Amino acid sequence: MGTMRSGGCLCGNIRYQASGQLSFVHLCSCDHCQRLSGAPVMSWLDFPRDGFEWTGPGGEPFWYNTFPDSQRGFCGVCGSSVAAQDDGDAELVGVTLMSLDDHTGLVPERQSFRHNAVPWLPIVGTQD
Repeated sequence: MGTMRSGGCLCGNIRYQASGQLSFVHLCSCDHCQRLSGAPVMSWLDFPRDGFEWTGPGGEPFWYNTFPDSQRGFCGVCGSSVAAQDDGDAELVGVTLMSLDDHTGLVPERQSFRHNAVPWLPIVGTQD
């Protein structure tokens, strides 16, 4: 089992706690991540849904469908993007790497949607 981790949005309305083995620490350069963040990439990681819970006063984030089978979760108060989930995957919940209270030692090893990456930043690892 992995370490207990916690995190949340900028204002603290949306908070989460996760235990279990984290996985798929990666960058994403898809159009949705770029527009959502206003940046060339977003960083993500997954936790097992079993052992993941929303703990803040706002409960779960507001969900917005970005792909036909994928949703992004954000805080309705401060607008922070904190999570993602796929409709067909009840096993995992994704969180933004920088929403973690402590992201020490977590380094993205892969980059999704490399074809959409900006040419002025180096590509990270392998393509997914």
